Amino acid sequence: MLEIKNKLFTYVYGYKENKNLRYSFNNLTQRIYGFDFEKWYQNGYWQDTYIPHSLVFEDAIVANLSVSIINFELFGEKRKYLQIGTVMTAPEFRGMGLSRFLMEKIMTEWKNKCDLIYLFANDSVLSFYPQFGFKKADEYQLSQEVESKFLQTEYRQKSTRLNYIQKLNMDDNRNRLTIIEKIKRAKPLSQLFMTDNIGLIMFYLTSFLKDNVYYIAKHDTYVIFEIDGDVIYLQDVFGGHEVSLDDIIRCLITKETKKVKLGFTPECEQGFEKNLLQEEDTTLFVFGKDVERFRDNKVMFPILSRA
Repeated sequence: MLEIKNKLFTYVYGYKENKNLRYSFNNLTQRIYGFDFEKWYQNGYWQDTYIPHSLVFEDAIVANLSVSIINFELFGEKRKYLQIGTVMTAPEFRGMGLSRFLMEKIMTEWKNKCDLIYLFANDSVLSFYPQFGFKKADEYQLSQEVESKFLQTEYRQKSTRLNYIQKLNMDDNRNRLTIIEKIKRAKPLSQLFMTDNIGLIMFYLTSFLKDNVYYIAKHDTYVIFEIDGDVIYLQDVFGGHEVSLDDIIRCLITKETKKVKLGFTPECEQGFEKNLLQEEDTTLFVFGKDVERFRDNKVMFPILSRA
């Protein structure tokens, strides 16, 4: 037990198998963010690498910072990174220093155990994280104008991409098992990619992006992409063999498509334009020995790695 502002709290962490605490964590997540993790847990995708650190008041979780331990490869080098996410405090407990207590716990434990600690903060807390040594960092997104490059190809002559791809029902367990096996064997197309975090990828593919998962039989490859008007957002590609990113893009575009934006930094940047990634109400903060390495390479954390 610990006392903060004349109230008694209990500090707990790593409790995913504790039903009562997990339900309380999900209740707070629903309250603050509008979603919970229970389906993710029940499907078996909540791995031990996602660890909530929480404060409990009268049997209810009222504040949380979660850590995701993520092994990356950056230009072929293995790196151990820690992402801080699911930062939340119940409104009636804000202003009491609960997040500060949790941050101090996490930083004390992890600052010397990994190559980089990072997080994505909203605009209301930009002055908070620098107090712990975090610095703002830029990410860079690659995009490609497809109107001229693919104008004369057979793919541009079609009015629908459905001739080439199949949308997957991610409520079907067979589809989930199939794509998991593909992800495990996939040859990465990215300069910075996760090496063993199926759980985090499946969080996206069974929730926010469940309606955006497709299979391209011609290339035996799974793609996750979204469409916004004449722009395709290609979030990731999972193929078990050498596959050309250009070939994948050709299968996705129609005569209406003008641009493709990538949710990862491709291994080969030729033919792409690199621009500063600007996201509303989101700022990347970094801490640790890989800060300069990350900045110098001008990459972005893959969309499917963001906890």
